[in-house]
Amino acid sequence: METAADLQMMLGSLAKEDGVFGRVESEDAGSVEEHVYGLVLDAQEAWAPYAIDGSRGPSRPADVAGALTAIDREEAETVITHLSAADLVFPGRLRRDREHARRAAERVVKLLGRDSTWWTNIELSDAGHGWNPVSRFTFDGVIAGTGNGFVVALLQVGED
Repeated sequence: METAADLQMMLGSLAKEDGVFGRVESEDAGSVEEHVYGLVLDAQEAWAPYAIDGSRGPSRPADVAGALTAIDREEAETVITHLSAADLVFPGRLRRDREHARRAAERVVKLLGRDSTWWTNIELSDAGHGWNPVSRFTFDGVIAGTGNGFVVALLQVGED
């Protein structure tokens, strides 16, 4: 139970800023894409006033699955930090303290364990980032990981 509480606290910290959403659930409560799809629906409901009229997001978990790519644990820490601290809409603008986000990301990855597996819809590079959309928003980035009996997901959405 201690791991669940720690993960909840870390995801709550990482998702503290407006437009960033986090979720921790039991690994046996569905597939990764089902967990991510649920988080996307939560974000779409919370951010409905900001969505562009007529924009459409995924209509089922399989739509999310097609956007996700497997990454390793080290890259997962980088993506978690980026989604928590950086602004997808305005590159270079920080949403929160990067060092705090990095420490929290390290903790999340460690709590899921060495055998954890990770997926994301974004690719970070020195030139910026690219992504496969998972929501109805102009900008989004998600990372999800499984391990130690849990699924965690962190999602940032934005509009310009």
